[in-house]
Parts: sequence; structure tokens; C-alpha cells
Amino acid sequence: MKKLALCLALSALSFVAGAQTKDLKVAIDATYEPFTFKTADGKPTGFDVDIALALCEQIKRKCVFVEQVWDSMIPGLQAKKYDVIISSMSITEDRLKAVDFTDKYYNTPSKIVVKNDIKFTDLASLKGKKIGVLKGSTQEKYAMGELKPVGVVVTPYEAQDQVYLDIKSGRLDGTVADVVEVNGGFLSKPEGKNYGFVGPELNIPKYFGIGAGIALRKGEAALKGELNAAIKTIRANGTYKKLNDKYFKIDVYGA
Repeated sequence: MKKLALCLALSALSFVAGAQTKDLKVAIDATYEPFTFKTADGKPTGFDVDIALALCEQIKRKCVFVEQVWDSMIPGLQAKKYDVIISSMSITEDRLKAVDFTDKYYNTPSKIVVKNDIKFTDLASLKGKKIGVLKGSTQEKYAMGELKPVGVVVTPYEAQDQVYLDIKSGRLDGTVADVVEVNGGFLSKPEGKNYGFVGPELNIPKYFGIGAGIALRKGEAALKGELNAAIKTIRANGTYKKLNDKYFKIDVYGA
């Protein structure tokens, strides 16, 4: 009987340990430096990845990263290919119709980026220019709603780094992008030296939402609660600031 009791106890401990290390499948688009990108050896890294790892530590889960093309992120979540999306996805009214979100974990504005020799006065001054945007992004929504009507040629791309390649090759005149991402992924690099921001910061809620949150399927109230609590914890214990300062010179959490 003692042996049986011991076995049952060990089994229970094993079950608890297994439950604590249950995988959390996290979708990422690894083409969005410095938020999500790959090291030289192909390992996912960046602010989003580090935030995901910090949150997984808090909720006693093991992060397993699943790479996904941006435009297919939400369909993949609904199809249960992964559990959450932690990849700079803005919380917008349109997306909330399809998925649920945690509280925000950062909020940075977007801006238009074009070649320095383009004389910008207002949106209409970009008529005829070719602007590349990430397909399915808030920036695409803005460009289609505000730039295309004034004669700007808007071209969606499957990945943001493809936009930068076509700017470099001369196929595009610029982009609409998150200010932090475009600085890290393009403007701070040699190929971005002749480009810069024009116009005001873009944070119109109907296009850009209220910040980046963690997307999860509808009805996942328990997981949402755990992740919201974890966000508050890493904000309070200094982990968030450490990760913020690792990648940025500003506080990306926002107002």
C-alpha cells in the first residue's frame, strides 16, 4: 500500500510538472526587425520574442514559436495552428470581431517614409508615388484609406522586409511603417540613408487601433487572464524595462 501511495504521489507530481511546462504555441512573423526577426543562425529573436518568453515564464508554459505569414496570422489562430499571436499585432475594432486580445504590451506610432528628394507638403503631394506596405497590416489599411484616394500607388507585400528590398531596388518610393520598426529594419541601415519620415505621426484609432496586444481565440478567458496578469507582473518587476532598453532608446509602452 505504501508503494502504491508513493507511486500515486509521484504520478501526481509528474502530472503537475507536466502541466506547468505545457507548450504555448506562439505565432510570429520573423520579418519585422527589431520586434521579431532571426539571428544569423536562424533563431527567432527580437522584442516580441523576448516578451513572449518572459510571459511564458510567468505562466509556467514553454514557448514554442511558429512562423507564419502575416496575412494568414488570424486564420491560422482560428484553425488552432497555434495558441496565441505575439507579433506586434495592433488591437483594432476589425480584428476584435474575429479574435480576442489581452491588454496592450506596447504602443508606437507609424509614419510615412519616402526618399529625401521627394518634396512632401501633404498627402496629395505623393500622387503617383509607389508605396509598399505589409499585407493585412494597419499600415495597409491606412494607405488604402488615405493614400490611394489621392493617387498614391499602394502595393501590399507578404513581408515587411520584402518592402525594403523593393525600395532598395528602386521599385518603390517608400513605405508606411511603425516608426520603431522602420528605424531598426531600414532607416538605420546603409540602404536607408537617403530616406526619411514625412508628415505627422500616424496613430488614428480607426486604422491603427490602441496598441499591440496578444491575440487569442474567442472564449479563452482563463488564458487571457493569465497573460494579462503576466503583463502586469513583468511591468512591475523590472523585466519589461530591461527588455525595452535592450532594443529601444524610448519607452515603447506608450501612454
